[in-house]
Parts: sequence; C-alpha cells; structure tokens
Amino acid sequence: MFVCVYCSSSQKIDRKYVDLAREVGAELARRGHGLVSGGAIVSCMGEVARAVRDGGGRTVGVIPQALVDVEIADTDSDELIVTADMRERKGVMDARSDAFLVLPGGIGTLEELFEIWTTRVLGIHERPLVVLDPWGLYGPLRDLVDGMYEQGFTRPNVFDAISWATTVEEALDMLEQPALHLSPTGEELGES
Repeated sequence: MFVCVYCSSSQKIDRKYVDLAREVGAELARRGHGLVSGGAIVSCMGEVARAVRDGGGRTVGVIPQALVDVEIADTDSDELIVTADMRERKGVMDARSDAFLVLPGGIGTLEELFEIWTTRVLGIHERPLVVLDPWGLYGPLRDLVDGMYEQGFTRPNVFDAISWATTVEEALDMLEQPALHLSPTGEELGES
C-alpha cells in the first residue's frame, strides 16, 4: 500500500525526530509499502523519503510550485507531482494514499491531521489513520479533544477514527489492520 506520512519540514527540531522519520521510512520499505510525502528534501520529510528509497521502496512526492521555486523539491522521488498550491497538494496526497501516518510536526502537520481525521469521523473515507508519538508531543491535543468530546463538540466516534502509537512497529501494525467500518455515530459496521 502507499502510506502518506505527514511530518515536519523544520530544520530546528531535535535530531531524534529526524531519526524517527528515517526509521519509519526504512520500516515502510522493509514491509513493501510505498510512500506519499510532501515532496521536500528537508528535515523529516526528506529523511523518510530517502529511507524508503534506500530500502528499495517507491516514493511519490507532492509539492506546490512555490516550494519548487525555493529549491527544496525532492527531485529523487520516483514520481514528483508539482501542484499549483497547498490545497491542491493535500488533495493529491489524499487521493494517492491508502493509509495515513502522522509523525511529530508543527501547524502544517496538525492541519493535515485534522483534515484526514475529520473526514474519517464523517465517514467520507475509511482508510487507517495512525499518530506515531513516542515522546508525547500530541498529549495535550488528545486532552483537548477529550475535553471537546465531554463538552459535546465532537461525535462519539472521534477517537474510534484514529489510532495512537509509540513505536514504529506498533504504528505500522495498526496501519496494516483491516479497516473497521464505522457509522457516523461510531457503531461498528464490520471490517474490509
């Protein structure tokens, strides 16, 4: 399958996050999966793609023209798709992916996470969504969404639409599980 990995492009982060991205890419390739990424060569985004290719896997990079113009495009991608803007980029990444893996990242990563999470809660797609969070960066987010649920702002299946992992192996095992079909109220409808 092709796994979309959302992750950081910041070059100011701790090296452990870049090492995590490399470990994810190596494991994706080892398990025979391809990668859909944001198509940049920097930080975690570049590292996960290089690791997939180093392991013999296929990579699809999707990048807006504005970022190609500043010379950060991953021109080594097996397929590099240049889009007009960020909105088109997200749509192409979504359309090309069989599953979604979120690594630690900033507000861009959060935006991507929320869009895929929301559309899964609404029943627009049933593809797996896993957040890999070994060091607890997203702990406050989980607490926030928990509070939103308690206050009635989210649907009962908000947490059924997402899985949380702390190791690469656990995350990929979760991605490889058959999709559980959920109704908009969170009722299990069976597996695919």
